[in-house]
Amino acid sequence: MTTRSCPCGLPQAYDQCCGRYHLGAAAPTAEALMRSRYSAFVKRDEGYLLRTWHPRTRPARVEFDPGMRWTGLEILGTGDGSAFHTTGSVTFRASFRGGSLHERSRFERVAGAWVYVDGEFLDQ
Repeated sequence: MTTRSCPCGLPQAYDQCCGRYHLGAAAPTAEALMRSRYSAFVKRDEGYLLRTWHPRTRPARVEFDPGMRWTGLEILGTGDGSAFHTTGSVTFRASFRGGSLHERSRFERVAGAWVYVDGEFLDQ
């Protein structure tokens, strides 16, 4: 078992945090899915990103910038997205070497599982 901390910023080890979702466990909330998708971008896990993308907005492929190095995730706010909701949103800032991405992402449940629908880039 890996003891490295999770890229998503939570204090658990990757295997106990986002790693379990990457291996097939269902994310219980929109925020957990968002964190796991950030970790998947860090780890360049295209399969997980595509599996957790809404079928109506999913691209054919995920293109990774070979020079991109993600350095941190900050959750700025959430709207709905709990076990009791069918939709949710997460506003976050994802930092990378040389800048950051500020986005409000929308999530929906499909067949009971949270999936990413789309995002709106916010002014920085």
